Amino acid sequence: MKPDRLFTASCFALIVTAMSFALRGGATGDWMTQFNLTNEQVGWVNGTAFWGFTLAMVFGGPLVDSLGFKRILGIAFFGHIAGVLLTIFAWDFWSLFTGTLLFGIANGSVEAACNPLVATLYPKDQTTKLNHFHVWFPGGIVIGGLLAFFFGKLGLGWQAQFATMLLPAIAYGFLFFGQSLPQTERVQRGESTSSMFAACIAPAFLLMVGCMLLTAATELGSGQWIPNILSHAGVAGILVLVWINGIMAVGRMFAGPFVHKLSPAGMLVMSAVLSTLGLYAMSHASGNMLFAAAAIFAFGVCFFWPTMVGYVAENFPKTGALGMAIIGGAGMLSVSFVLPIIGKWYDQGIAARTPEGAAPAADALAAIQAAAGLEALGRVAVLPLVLSVIFGLLFFLRPRRAATRA
Repeated sequence: MKPDRLFTASCFALIVTAMSFALRGGATGDWMTQFNLTNEQVGWVNGTAFWGFTLAMVFGGPLVDSLGFKRILGIAFFGHIAGVLLTIFAWDFWSLFTGTLLFGIANGSVEAACNPLVATLYPKDQTTKLNHFHVWFPGGIVIGGLLAFFFGKLGLGWQAQFATMLLPAIAYGFLFFGQSLPQTERVQRGESTSSMFAACIAPAFLLMVGCMLLTAATELGSGQWIPNILSHAGVAGILVLVWINGIMAVGRMFAGPFVHKLSPAGMLVMSAVLSTLGLYAMSHASGNMLFAAAAIFAFGVCFFWPTMVGYVAENFPKTGALGMAIIGGAGMLSVSFVLPIIGKWYDQGIAARTPEGAAPAADALAAIQAAAGLEALGRVAVLPLVLSVIFGLLFFLRPRRAATRA
């Protein structure tokens, strides 16, 4: 077994997952034209990626212990290859829907297997290594976003963009092939499956699941809408997305000093506070100041996902791979719910600013859309504000609990 090779393979698998988020968003308009789809139909296609992800996480999590990492990663590999090819050669709504569903299941299988694999490979440095692993989610979005931008400039269509995902997919398949993979930490400790399920219904763990709903909604819910909203505010929305995810990738790469200095609970407090400030600042900024506000937001959401997973791995070890799967699945599930909510706030803001019976000129309409969208982002800031209070209590009460146990 070669831990560094397995870690590198896991990173390539996450790159494929992340690239799909960026490229799918860029292809939406082309799909509507090419396949004569309505907005609702496109919504169903894109939404199935989140549902497929969640299903794979929830069902794949407990199966990691019994089937092993290799079989779950095999599902991910074949799902990615089949999903890319079926999407590229799609001929109607249902073929596109099925290709996206396969991709979502593959993405969820990567998360279900690779999070506990990284935690197992590096038991003494779990939160730091999980942050290093999750560098490649924003990193993959940066790669996908830049590909979409430059391929579009070169006149290369969405099919060519999707084909690029085959390269990192083949790379991680090659790196995993022929390698012996360890058993999960829970299996190595000899803990029973019943104890794992019991640990997953403990009130403290369920509190973290509730927090994950809010952290993921803050990060991915806002992130999915930011390019669209900011494109009406006088800046290139896709470049803001690349800017945010570039900062996140760098931050996660250097997560180690933060983990050792602040502890995972301290990092979560910092993330919640900065996310609140970043969203509030974006809702009141304009022009190039939006990049500065987006940077604050990026530093905030940077550590959310991997630190939540690391916190669960360190503080709720009996939950095993299922615990990590529940955390990840809850995060993706929350995004599928928060996206239409933000969209509703966006629509309400536009309607409130549009004179009744009037059709605004193009410039006026863009200004209305920008103001309504930024207001919607400002309303999302209540989520990390609530998290600031919860994580603050966890941070200040934890030393007291540890002293009591000692």
